[in-house]
Amino acid sequence: MVNTIHTHRFVQPLNGQPYTPTQTKTKNQVSFNDTLKDSLYKNNLTPLNISKHAAKRMSERNIDIQPEQWNRIYDRLQEAKAMGIKDSLVVTKKEAMVVNAQNNTVITIMNRGEADQHIFSNINGTILLND
Repeated sequence: MVNTIHTHRFVQPLNGQPYTPTQTKTKNQVSFNDTLKDSLYKNNLTPLNISKHAAKRMSERNIDIQPEQWNRIYDRLQEAKAMGIKDSLVVTKKEAMVVNAQNNTVITIMNRGEADQHIFSNINGTILLND
């Protein structure tokens, strides 16, 4: 007599439902995205989110904004948000950018010279920074 051992046999759960492992978060566990944002803010890189499109434009146009300026933009954006502004055109001496105030995201950015030739639509507020 030959005894066969089945080592690859699937055992059904008792309640008849297939087992689906779930990952539970503990109270102190934070998401990678939250950790990344926190790191950027602590290192004073930027308190704003930068969309992929805006990051690409910054790279193509060699736009470099210092952390202090990002903080000034962020502060003024919070003032605009409190006034009910949703999408804002932010104009500085060197750059112009469209920023979604609700989620603090830079949508697009360009050099100030390029902005002189553009028509900006779907914005309901403008922030002028002369520093």
